[in-house]
Amino acid sequence: MSKVRVAGFSVSLDGISAGVEQSLSDPLGKRGTEIFQWYFHTQSFRSMHGQEGGSVGDIDDKFAHQAMDNFGSFILGRNMFGPVRGPWLDDSWKGWWGENPPYHAPTFVLTHYEREPLVMEGGTTFYFVTGGIEEALERAKKAAGERDIKIGGGVSTVRQYLKAGLIDSVHLVSVPVLLGQGELLFQGMDLHALGFSVTDYQSSEYATHLTLEKV
Repeated sequence: MSKVRVAGFSVSLDGISAGVEQSLSDPLGKRGTEIFQWYFHTQSFRSMHGQEGGSVGDIDDKFAHQAMDNFGSFILGRNMFGPVRGPWLDDSWKGWWGENPPYHAPTFVLTHYEREPLVMEGGTTFYFVTGGIEEALERAKKAAGERDIKIGGGVSTVRQYLKAGLIDSVHLVSVPVLLGQGELLFQGMDLHALGFSVTDYQSSEYATHLTLEKV
């Protein structure tokens, strides 16, 4: 049975999952890359971006691989897709990832503004959903079939799905960094009341990987 999952989602020790002032030069916001150092050194990340090398088979690489494995569709927030705000003035922005994004599956982008589907290389098609999180999830489930659906971010999108009780499993990566400013992932949220418990945790040199599931 397919699940709705968050996977590979980094959070600093002060609870921040994205830096401030997202821009073309800072897709993760200022200092946002610091909470993904656990990811950048892995073979899973490097091969996804056409690079050689990287750690193989260690804890970080294992979770990096799982963070993109067995997903039949993805859901992204507008900010996760790019820095463009307001109406789509044209179709020139096609995401951060070039002509071959890493999703290789139907990917649904939450937005308030209509836009035609965007077909990319490698099997990724971006669909722009204006009907809210429930409509996006319904379409993503149909597209995924028996495979899982990944809520890919950003922070606001994950928070909305958590608050609505629509997520089954969360893989968090707790990184020993203090960002000080940025988007707080769990502010005002009671994960225990939402039914989550920590079912696994494993630590590497760079981070602690925690699995939270509804039990």
